[in-house]
Amino acid sequence: MNRRNCWICKICRDESKRPPSNLTLEEVLQWAQSFEKLMATKYGPVVYSAYLKMEHSDENIKFWMACETYKKIASQRSRISKAKKLYKIYIQPQSPREINIDSSTRENICRNIQEPTQTCFEEAQRIVYMHMERDSYPRFLKSEMYQKLLKTMQSSSNS
Repeated sequence: MNRRNCWICKICRDESKRPPSNLTLEEVLQWAQSFEKLMATKYGPVVYSAYLKMEHSDENIKFWMACETYKKIASQRSRISKAKKLYKIYIQPQSPREINIDSSTRENICRNIQEPTQTCFEEAQRIVYMHMERDSYPRFLKSEMYQKLLKTMQSSSNS
């Protein structure tokens, strides 16, 4: 996401860029109710991902989203290819976007990578989700990005 073109980033820089017309104040308020609600909305994961990118910690959300896509792969050949790619990017020690998971989860994935199932990343995905929910989500709610977006949505709904 290019920061010059990103509507979220422009709002944070106080430019006259408006959020998408189908983003509602109700949706933005829902994000503060729970991490689960944030992740279940249309724009929540997009805004949260932009926040994590600004924090230089977007590997968790990228991995989580990649797992959501991975679980929908029907073809065994495609699944093997995607599983190896996920392993190489996120799981392998010293990988470019290594996620923080325990060694036993990492070892289980390593054992299952040759014949990957749709659920072989499930435990790692659960751990990453928990890290996001407990660590970065509370910071996101206090962030300038979320607060400015909320303020923008409140002023546009009052006008």
